[in-house]
Amino acid sequence: MLGIPTSWISWLAAVSLATFIISAVALPWLLARLPEDYFQQSELSPIARSPRLLSRALYWTWRVLKNLLGGVLLLAGLVMLVIPGQGVLTIMAGLWLMDLPGKRRWERYLIGRPQVLTSINWIRQKAGRPPLLLNDRTK
Repeated sequence: MLGIPTSWISWLAAVSLATFIISAVALPWLLARLPEDYFQQSELSPIARSPRLLSRALYWTWRVLKNLLGGVLLLAGLVMLVIPGQGVLTIMAGLWLMDLPGKRRWERYLIGRPQVLTSINWIRQKAGRPPLLLNDRTK
């Protein structure tokens, strides 16, 4: 098949299946762990405004590592669009991790859609968590 070794196809199929299972488990887990006021919080973490140098250094180190991981997932997702794999989900996970201009506004727009909010709150209810709180600008 197009000169691709059979062992590569087997590995790609295994990676595709693993990505699907991980995303099917991770997404509900992450949605259930969001703080209920996540969409009411400002963009900048209190740690980033903290005067303590160590806290700020850890915060910025975390942000750099998170953005690097997001970039890797974004590139892997783009590759998975042409090979077997969960390309779209991987791209979305990468974008979610990255700090992009306008990302918070886009998240608030998506969560403000009634079907999306209902689905997420259903997942949170099954996990025994309270529904997400939205402010008037998000709705």
